[in-house]
Amino acid sequence: MVYNLRPKIKVKHDSRTWKNYTQIADEISQQFVNEKRTLALECYPGVNLHEIEELLLSKLKGVRLIKADDYAYDAETITNKIAANLTDDRVFGLMSHATLDEFFPNYEIRQIKKEIAEESRNIVVYGTGATILLPNPDILCYADLTRWEIQKRYRAGMPNWKAANESEDNLKKVKRGFFFEWRVADRLKQKVTDRLDYLLDTNVSCQAKMVDGVSYRNALDQIVKQPFRLVPYFDASVWGGQWMKKEFNLNPEMENYGWAFDGVPEENSLCLDFSGVAIEIPAINVVHQRPIPLLGKKVQARFGNEFPIRFDYLDTVGGGNLSLQVHPRVDYIQDKFGMFYTQNESYYILQASEKSTIYLGVKEGTEKAELFKELRKAEKGDYRFPDEKFINCFPVNKHDHYSIPAGTIHCGGPETVVLEISQTPYIFTFKLWDWERLGLDGLPRPVHLNHGEENVNTAYDTKWVQENLINPFETLHEDNESRVEKTGLHELEFIETHRHWFKKEVTVKVHQSVNMLNLVEGETITVESLDNSFDPFEVHYGETFIVPEAVKEYKLVNQGNQEKEVAVIQAFVRNFS
Repeated sequence: MVYNLRPKIKVKHDSRTWKNYTQIADEISQQFVNEKRTLALECYPGVNLHEIEELLLSKLKGVRLIKADDYAYDAETITNKIAANLTDDRVFGLMSHATLDEFFPNYEIRQIKKEIAEESRNIVVYGTGATILLPNPDILCYADLTRWEIQKRYRAGMPNWKAANESEDNLKKVKRGFFFEWRVADRLKQKVTDRLDYLLDTNVSCQAKMVDGVSYRNALDQIVKQPFRLVPYFDASVWGGQWMKKEFNLNPEMENYGWAFDGVPEENSLCLDFSGVAIEIPAINVVHQRPIPLLGKKVQARFGNEFPIRFDYLDTVGGGNLSLQVHPRVDYIQDKFGMFYTQNESYYILQASEKSTIYLGVKEGTEKAELFKELRKAEKGDYRFPDEKFINCFPVNKHDHYSIPAGTIHCGGPETVVLEISQTPYIFTFKLWDWERLGLDGLPRPVHLNHGEENVNTAYDTKWVQENLINPFETLHEDNESRVEKTGLHELEFIETHRHWFKKEVTVKVHQSVNMLNLVEGETITVESLDNSFDPFEVHYGETFIVPEAVKEYKLVNQGNQEKEVAVIQAFVRNFS
């Protein structure tokens, strides 16, 4: 199987790039040749400042260096200020609506601004919050970092920003990043992107690269006019699996890969090819900086600068069940966590065997009090929860599609590859039982029975599930060339999915929404423009890709055996007007 693990977007515009720290230092040094100037190097939390100091800033001569992080409140003060956001939960916090400047004392800002004004030397302010101390620099640089790289650094011992927590539980580090750091840092990044003179890619240790700001913004403009893929990443899990390792040519030395993130702009990255120089950026940058052409004006009006659709893989082939879980109601997630929509989702079955199953909804007559009495007994670890008494278990087949609206108790079964199509707030999973397993860290996996009890809807029982959630297929169009089926999701969910079957080609509309798609049957297709506004874009089996709303209409062309049908699943935000 061909599966592109490192898709690149070839940027068409002329650009200026620098391939290493030596070249970057030379370029920045040139900015200080003729007159006193100021430079702000804003850094996303997690950027290695020691590396920046050693390999870049040390090469600059006659410059006063000011580290912004030193002027923020100390670790204890910041942790106390965000205590309400962090909560005492291991996984869940409350979404921060703060801005980064709130964590810098006013007296410190006033003092350093006075010193900068009086300084006779060139000035470089660097670190997280550099543009708070120096809001109008002569030269503005941004050192960026992807979410996946940040999470890997957490696991390797990196602390959170302004936190002395190197040895803390990784789940708590991610929580602090998700609910606090990434929110305040993204707000600041949005404010400065249009003014950037340079963007630094710091994802690979000691191998920074840089592109000029104009070229970077031109690349953003190009991306939202064509189909593109995100850079996927894969992670191990307690439940499996082995299918992706083999089919996607992943590292054979890894014990398993249970997760694949191949359609999560908040988590994934984009690789931009500037004439052979690859610059990797967080995909969320495009969502924040070019929301309307990417999302469409109707979607942006409903969700703001957020990407509301999420695709990922769950692989249990050769592994075990996922955790028994439920997702929160909209009112609950709004009240408890500060999110304005929830994780409704669906399972599209990409691969299955005779052993493949899904746990979905409660059995007829299940009383919530009795259900959670048994779950609490199992929480202690010395009692097996009798899932067969309370939870429906259905066999699944390849190309089945199961809707899972919030409040539905559910769990993926064994020997299955699931393409999970869901709404974006992915962190809010209330685990109810985990089949008597420990996490990969050797600790009990956290369960959230109090949250779960508030959200499990026992009206979603056997009969209701069978009538509403299992393969609600409807043929929308069929002719000699193609067939379009509506496959879900449930009417309570805002995502609609269409499956396109065709042998040669089919024309697809975006439906006034950004589209996320996956080739679920077939070897290779191309996505082609109807007006030659973008080059043909190649997609292989299992690859997720995005078509911006600005494209409006496009063509899918089978590049394999045209005697055999291929299938593409298309997800978009349902238009209720």
